Amino acid sequence: MTDLHVLRVFCGPADNSGNPLGVVPDGAAFPGPEERQALARELGFSETVFIDDAGRGAVDIYTPTARLAFAGHPLVGTAWLLRHFGEPVDVLRPRAGEVPVRHDGEFTWIRGHAEWATGRTPHQYASAAEVDALPAPPPGEGWLYAWAWEDETAGRVRARGFPRRGDDIVEDEATGAAALQLTHALGRALDIRQGRGSQILTRPHIDERGVSRSGGAGACTGWIDLGGRVAPVEVRQLG
Repeated sequence: MTDLHVLRVFCGPADNSGNPLGVVPDGAAFPGPEERQALARELGFSETVFIDDAGRGAVDIYTPTARLAFAGHPLVGTAWLLRHFGEPVDVLRPRAGEVPVRHDGEFTWIRGHAEWATGRTPHQYASAAEVDALPAPPPGEGWLYAWAWEDETAGRVRARGFPRRGDDIVEDEATGAAALQLTHALGRALDIRQGRGSQILTRPHIDERGVSRSGGAGACTGWIDLGGRVAPVEVRQLG
């Protein structure tokens, strides 16, 4: 028997919503990719994480249908859980590379690179009301990240995420990789309200050359911080 920790990641200010995540602290209990994929499919979360080496921060991420090199909400959730266990790490190591971690009050932050967050297409709508009115899923193929400004001056965004990949995840409640892509495209910090009430904070890293996409001094380096709240849901026993 081994434990499965179920978390909610990118919870809203009232500790509501957040994207469900499954984390298996003892990754050795499911040593092969086929076993891990089968468990992720059975659990049905948008992602499931297997911790292979807590001390090094080595992790492996699966959707119900695929293995991922990088994903935002699984890494934020895993970083929080390791700290909760009393084993905080400064770096997580998914297949994409080294992902720095930090904690700031109620928020857990990771840092990812824009080139790791591929395959999700941000599409801007004219208003938050149009985003809210979309069917789940909208017609079409491929990952759609629908967004609109709620308050452009403040950097507040309304978003919804639709994987449209043929599994049971019709709408993703909170999508860190897509938030990273959008932040890189806009070149500015964002406060994203996604799904039913989730919140994702982002901060691009700016160098001193050129001009950022937002019109300020500096250019986005491609490295972006993703931050959010995490809440525990339950611990299950896996046979």
